[in-house]
Amino acid sequence: MRVEAVELRQIEMKLRAPFETSFGREEDKVCLLVRVRAGGLEGWGEAPAGIAPLYNEETSETAWSVLERFLIPPLLGKQVPSPQAFAAGAVHIRRHHMAKAGLEAALWDIAAQRQGLPLSRLLGGERAAVSVGVSLGIEPTVDALLERVADYLGRGYRRIKVKIKPGWDIEPTRRIRERFGDILLQVDANSAYDLADAATFKALDAFNLLLIEQPLAEDDMVDHAALQAQLRTPICLDESIVHERAAKAALQLGACRVINIKQARVGGLSAAVAIHDLCRAQGVPVWCGGMLETGIGRAANLALTSLPNFTLPADLSASDRYFAEDLIDPPVTLNTDGTITVPTGVGLGVHIVPERVERHTVRMARFTA
Repeated sequence: MRVEAVELRQIEMKLRAPFETSFGREEDKVCLLVRVRAGGLEGWGEAPAGIAPLYNEETSETAWSVLERFLIPPLLGKQVPSPQAFAAGAVHIRRHHMAKAGLEAALWDIAAQRQGLPLSRLLGGERAAVSVGVSLGIEPTVDALLERVADYLGRGYRRIKVKIKPGWDIEPTRRIRERFGDILLQVDANSAYDLADAATFKALDAFNLLLIEQPLAEDDMVDHAALQAQLRTPICLDESIVHERAAKAALQLGACRVINIKQARVGGLSAAVAIHDLCRAQGVPVWCGGMLETGIGRAANLALTSLPNFTLPADLSASDRYFAEDLIDPPVTLNTDGTITVPTGVGLGVHIVPERVERHTVRMARFTA
């Protein structure tokens, strides 16, 4: 495909409710959208980097700069044989995975359209629908959290994930178990603890959790391995898994028993599929985490999650979980059985509403060959 033009937009959308984790509180969804024109076709991708470098080192500013200066110019007017070829050609640019992922996703969208396939099929997906759960942030009180859990269970979500931090961990988890019984439940620390807090995780072991996500520092696999050896509950790594090599190292060290694959975190769909295949070969389950994506990024995630080793419920909630109005129509909706249907149209398989994209754009640039 010959890349004729690329459009870059920064999007800001008000969240329905603030979302708080151990590292910060978000009230607005900020991301970059990438639109690529190639061979008469148009593809879309999302780089979900926020305002501040809290989840990882990237921000919307750094992603914009890297796309504008280093990733987009070499493509203009050039033939790009495949999305994988773009990914391989960008490895000399260190990290900046979300920036790369947004551009690569747009190329995957075009590649699937060229072959007349849904993106899920092109990636090797098999499922028509994927099981999903909901991720709940830190609430002002435990009672408020319990009401949120009741609400989302009532809507049909199959699994509840609760954000934790020191002082907000054992008691919320215990209260959820007491009120809701044997629901599918997991907790996510976003690197808020260190190995000296092992007693906290041993206490959480009593609650029959699906997993404990990213308890320790994102760059400390050795201590994760030491902690996993003390626990019955599987540790799941998220921020630590930045590429396939990191996943391989984590499994060799015994640092986790589950991996969360976020394609934006690992540099794109090509890398995400490679990590999926690695884990599948070793019998290690994976699931797809979310970054509060708009319907554009969510569609790419749904395509990825249709691959066979995504065996745990994904953090891919319906559009109305976060937004009063999504950028796509119809929005992503939850089925009565707690699943979300994988788009079946060619490419991303969703209709992007230009007026909504325009309304939520705070800056835009076009680059042409």
